[in-house]
Amino acid sequence: MNKMNLRRLGLAAMTGTALALAGCATPFRADVARFQTQLPAPQGQSFTVESADPGLAGGIEFGQYASLVAGELTRYGYRPAAPGEKSDLVVRMDYGVDKGRERVVSSPGFGDPWYGGYYGRGFYRPVIIRGRGGRRYVYGYRDPFMWGGFGGGYNDVSSYTVYTSGLQLQIDRAADGSRLFEGRAEAQSRDNDLQQLVPNLIEAMFTGFPGNSGENVRITVAPPEKG
Repeated sequence: MNKMNLRRLGLAAMTGTALALAGCATPFRADVARFQTQLPAPQGQSFTVESADPGLAGGIEFGQYASLVAGELTRYGYRPAAPGEKSDLVVRMDYGVDKGRERVVSSPGFGDPWYGGYYGRGFYRPVIIRGRGGRRYVYGYRDPFMWGGFGGGYNDVSSYTVYTSGLQLQIDRAADGSRLFEGRAEAQSRDNDLQQLVPNLIEAMFTGFPGNSGENVRITVAPPEKG
C-alpha cells in the first residue's frame, strides 16, 4: 500500500474519532443561588405557576415549562391549586438565553506526517493532551525529529459561540404577597435551544430544594440515557 493510501486511512481514522468524541453527551452544569425567608414546610399547600413576563403568559411553550416546575413542587409535597381555587402560594418563573459570544481557543497542531517521513528515521505516534477540567484526547501524529521532540508544532486556532442561559423563580404568599423564596440558575453551553436548556435549569433549581439561603452551588445534571 502506498503512502497516499496510508495517509487517507490515517485521516479517515482521525475524522471518525473526532466525530465519535463530538457525539458523546456531556453533563449539564449550572450555578444556582437560592434565598428564602419563612418558606413553609410542604404540607399540601396549593400553588399556581405564573410567568414573570406577561409576553409569555398563556403560551404553549411556557405551559410546558410550568408543568415541569409544578411536577417538582408536587414531588416535594405541595399541590397544584384546583380550578377556581385560591392558591396558598404564587410561583413566578422567567427564563431566557443571550445572543452568545465568541470564544477563541488554541491547541497544539500537527504537521503533515508524510512530510519528511523518513528524514532522520522519524516515527509517528498518537499524542495525548491534558487540558483544563480533565483529560482531553487529541489524536494525531508527529515526527519527533522534525519538531524537536514532542513539545513543538504549530498552534491550531479555532472559535465557537458560548451562550448563557438563565432561570429565575420566585414564590410569594398569596394572602399578603410577601416573598418567601427567590432562586436563579445560570449555565453556559454551546447550544441556545431553550427546549433543552430550560428543563435542565429547572432540574438544577430543584436539586436539593430549597437549599440553604444565600448559598451558591454548582449543580450537575446528568445527560439523558440513550435508548
